[in-house]
Amino acid sequence: MALRTIVLEGDPILTKKCREVTKFDLRLHELLDDMAETMYHAKGVGLAAPQVGFLKRVAIVDVGDGLIELINPVIVEHEGERKESEGCLSYPGKSAVTIRPRIVKVTAFDRDGNKFDIAGKDLKAQAFCHEIDHLDGISFLERAVSIAKGELVLKESFK
Repeated sequence: MALRTIVLEGDPILTKKCREVTKFDLRLHELLDDMAETMYHAKGVGLAAPQVGFLKRVAIVDVGDGLIELINPVIVEHEGERKESEGCLSYPGKSAVTIRPRIVKVTAFDRDGNKFDIAGKDLKAQAFCHEIDHLDGISFLERAVSIAKGELVLKESFK
């Protein structure tokens, strides 16, 4: 395992849509392991592959109840709304209030190519949405309804 450099705001990779993973091999396992080490070292709750320089549909989340690896994740159901502050390892020092679904159901693959469904509520749902947005080149600031410094940015709720 190795610490990866976290890509920061302004890098164009953060605005690009990621490619689906087709090979579930040792390179993918190494990427997942490195991402986990990097996320925990940075004290984050999620990390997406473009944040470490890879345009692959790979994300990880750990909101305190164990590491979840998501390969080619898709939100298949969402319910309710939750208005909360969030930040991002690629945007250090910035936070914004976003509106995310309160509950989401995600279909994804594990590191060995096995398909699974997982549900998230509250913070876990927010983290799933945040990381999946990264895979589509969308930052949390684009979902902001307000920025921490009081600037108002009007956005529609999650659709």
